[in-house]
Amino acid sequence: MPYFTTPDGAKLHYTDEGHGRALLCLSGLTRNGSDFDYLAPHLPPLRLIRLDYRGRGRSDWTGADSYTVVQEGADVVALLDHLGLDQVAILGTSRGGIIGMYLAAVARERVRGLCLNDVGPVIEAEGLARISDYIGQTPSARTHAQAAIALERAFPEFSDVPEGRWLQEARRHFIATDQGLELNYDPALREAFLAAMEGGGGDLWPMFAACAGMPLALIRGANSNLLSAATAAEMQHLRPDMLFAEVPGRGHIPFLDERPSLQVIHEWLGNCL
Repeated sequence: MPYFTTPDGAKLHYTDEGHGRALLCLSGLTRNGSDFDYLAPHLPPLRLIRLDYRGRGRSDWTGADSYTVVQEGADVVALLDHLGLDQVAILGTSRGGIIGMYLAAVARERVRGLCLNDVGPVIEAEGLARISDYIGQTPSARTHAQAAIALERAFPEFSDVPEGRWLQEARRHFIATDQGLELNYDPALREAFLAAMEGGGGDLWPMFAACAGMPLALIRGANSNLLSAATAAEMQHLRPDMLFAEVPGRGHIPFLDERPSLQVIHEWLGNCL
């Protein structure tokens, strides 16, 4: 399994598959590179790179103070340097999209284009409250099968979900032990999340503006409680050339193997690659 070491000594896991122009996929807040397993079989020939942020997946746990967008953005740049890549297209899911916008602002030359999966410059309070309910909490379910049932009940805004998808989600994001299920990330991420909420998210519109001139796309779950329809509309107003899809029967976040998601991703990749 490939790892690299960041300037501060953290050992981070990533995957690097395929050849050609590079697509870097950045996952959600508590998630990891497996977020993109559903998408990967539908991609055209390219070089697919996925990163487990520090504290997630197979990467080192480095403590709550290091779980920030600024640090994770620096880790992305360190990975690109490690791989010898001057520039990549970035597909960012939720937290990953924020990191992508941040990099557009501070390391523009490294970002060839950006596709945002259910995230924008305004993060709705309802979505943040939902995250605060579960982040860092050990699941009460003791098996993946039980967790799958719990996930389906917890996310009624999702409909027409493929058979077995909730079980796949449970297996990707919880570790089975003799004592029950454990989180696939550092529970201290909760402390970092709550600290960020208390500090306020700041104005993210300048980071969105920094994406000017690069190929841009936005995917929104039609039932999302994190990215509002109003914010998506304002983003479209500011960037009329931005590709956009709203995915019916999806909340936060679309799985990215839905037809509308794939149509936008393929067109955006054509603009980037």
